[in-house]
Amino acid sequence: MIRNWQYLDDYEKHRAEILAAVDRVFSSGRLILGREVESFERDFASFCGVPFGIGVNSGTDALFLALKALGVSAGDEVITVSNTAVPTVAAIRAAGATPVFVDVEEDTYLMDVTQLPDAVTGRTACILPVHLCGQTVAMEPLLAIASTRQIPVVEDCAQAAGATYRGRRAGSMGAIGAFSFYPTKVLGTFGDAGMAVTADAALAARLKRLRFYGMEGSYYSEEEGYNSRLDEVQAAILNLKLPTLDAQVERRREIAALYAEGLAGVGDIALPAVRDGREHQFYLYTVRTGRRDALMQFLADRGIEARINYPTPIHLMRGYRFLGYEAGSLPVTERLAGEILSLPMYPGLSDDEAGRVIEAVRAFFATGTQTA
Repeated sequence: MIRNWQYLDDYEKHRAEILAAVDRVFSSGRLILGREVESFERDFASFCGVPFGIGVNSGTDALFLALKALGVSAGDEVITVSNTAVPTVAAIRAAGATPVFVDVEEDTYLMDVTQLPDAVTGRTACILPVHLCGQTVAMEPLLAIASTRQIPVVEDCAQAAGATYRGRRAGSMGAIGAFSFYPTKVLGTFGDAGMAVTADAALAARLKRLRFYGMEGSYYSEEEGYNSRLDEVQAAILNLKLPTLDAQVERRREIAALYAEGLAGVGDIALPAVRDGREHQFYLYTVRTGRRDALMQFLADRGIEARINYPTPIHLMRGYRFLGYEAGSLPVTERLAGEILSLPMYPGLSDDEAGRVIEAVRAFFATGTQTA
């Protein structure tokens, strides 16, 4: 079986080191906000090119606390996209704000920045671009619009650790960058974990308070806060994995190059577009085809796991009908939901296995297969 995620491989390959890191934490007697967290905050922030990192318990909380740190609250609007994971919108709602959706670009699946000016209102408190699949949104024009309107930007970097835009790392361009280290991520641990990064010392100080009941010391709250702390065990594992991140991303790019070469010109399939000035880290290798479901079954029958991210846009989910969006309101997002498919992509995928995927996709289109 050719899988689509890497964390099982990571554990098999690095089991001894991972268990040693866990034992080191347990033996230290410090399980919350200790040296492991401090080390990872410092090193990951440096990796992103900013001075401050604040470890929290999930990527969702990284977004939520980023919005709270910027003062986003009830009655505010946050502009984002519907072609994303539910946590993006859940964080906005947890902050009390209302998500306002713009559509996405057909070839990158990313926020269509040209739609931002029409989406801004007097209630807009933040713009929240999602760096989906491992490629950044067009941040230069986005930041220009945000600066002109004096609107802060929070980057959703859950899928983009290691991606760059014109030489700058994802997470370093907005007021705050929010990361997830969920097990499936390019830099993932073995549980929930997240981080907010920023170049602003005042925002960093507030984020640290907010994650710990609003406290700066013990037993005294400076402001209403929350419990959202990155624990020492997960930080220790992330400290172990961070030095390998660049190599992991490079391997993903090699696999993407194999796919791009092997699938060039094949049938009714559109390959991921990589825009000039951006380094895609290929968290996902997502293709588009009008015969998506048949292709997915064809691959499954041959022991190849492909996945759909995301089959239903958030604005059409029952849980978010109250936002008032109707079918047809975001036409590109809705069309993509029926066409996108992520092929196997993880550093442990061998060239031969990538070749098997390529051969299977080519076979599907060569035979004109309509069903499995």
